[in-house]
Amino acid sequence: MRILVLNPNTTASMTDAVARAARGYASPGTEIVGLTAGYGVDGIDSAFESLLSAVAVMDRVTTYPDPFDAVVMAGFGEHGREGLMELLDVPVVDMAEASAHVAMLLGRSFTVVTTLARSIAAIEDRLSTAGLLDRCSGVRATGMSTMDVERDPDGAVRAVVEQARLAVEQDRAEVVCLGCGGMAGLEDAIRDALGVPVVDGVGAAVRLAESLVGLGLSTSKVCTYARPDPKPTVGWPLSAHLPGGAR
Repeated sequence: MRILVLNPNTTASMTDAVARAARGYASPGTEIVGLTAGYGVDGIDSAFESLLSAVAVMDRVTTYPDPFDAVVMAGFGEHGREGLMELLDVPVVDMAEASAHVAMLLGRSFTVVTTLARSIAAIEDRLSTAGLLDRCSGVRATGMSTMDVERDPDGAVRAVVEQARLAVEQDRAEVVCLGCGGMAGLEDAIRDALGVPVVDGVGAAVRLAESLVGLGLSTSKVCTYARPDPKPTVGWPLSAHLPGGAR
């Protein structure tokens, strides 16, 4: 089984870290291929940057030359997932929804600890759209940008532990979800500090992707995620990979 783990920003070192974490969770025989967005920004911390990355995400996956069995979106609820679900015949798993689904199996309520406060609304919207917000006790921000987390993992652990502790003590959270792909690999330190289950979204998404492939299931194409109608696309790099060329 081959799973593409896609970093929606342009930082190759973050892709390496995410792919390394994904391999640590993957089953024997699963090949993890880390992909970096070909254009966009080095760290996604706003709606504009997320939307900018969405086309790069679709471009990167649809031009990947070899067969693959599933795609994991290693950005916490970033844009582009729905487009890939239309274009591909394999499962596409978003780490935000994956981590929330897993967290709900482990406790009555979960919290998401993310980067900047401006990301809170976007995460709440993603969880609400997916029908997962009712079990979320809150989304807390560390005040660190995506690139801050990349540059200072020790500081990220301290910041996440501080916010997660407040969530457990004040919000009655029973499970902590790491709300940034760049936080992959921090879960053990945070779990040891707090004594609560900590869900790394990359690991959750990889395992759920493996399960969907193993069950022989993929995205329904009867309506919402049907292939786009073939239309001329002017000046768009995906032109050759839309219906007729998309996997």
